[in-house]
Amino acid sequence: MGPEMLQKKLEEEIEAFKKLQKDLSKTTNLRSQLDGQLNENKVVKEELDLIGDESVVYKLIGPALIRQDLEEARQNVNKRVDYITQEIKRHENTMEKLDKDSDSKRDSIGKLQQQMQQMMMKQMGK
Repeated sequence: MGPEMLQKKLEEEIEAFKKLQKDLSKTTNLRSQLDGQLNENKVVKEELDLIGDESVVYKLIGPALIRQDLEEARQNVNKRVDYITQEIKRHENTMEKLDKDSDSKRDSIGKLQQQMQQMMMKQMGK
């Protein structure tokens, strides 16, 4: 493989690595947002568990407060907590895969850089 081809391959690998890092950053940010939502919903769940069965619960829909059945509110919050938990797991799996792919690209880039250095040394030795 000539120096031009090696350089082109190295640049392609670096671009792929940058894309992986960008995707990892985006996924990490989404994961953080989901953590915040999960914490908010857990607090709501705790509050709903504290109030009595005869209490009145309202849900904000647009600019209006609409009365909501307490059991329905509890079920909605539980479903939301379950959904967010599943999304967090999905994002964690994606992050693990991106980490592995990034490590692989980093290794590949290192090997290509070593080959470039060896080729330069050979050319300097001539």
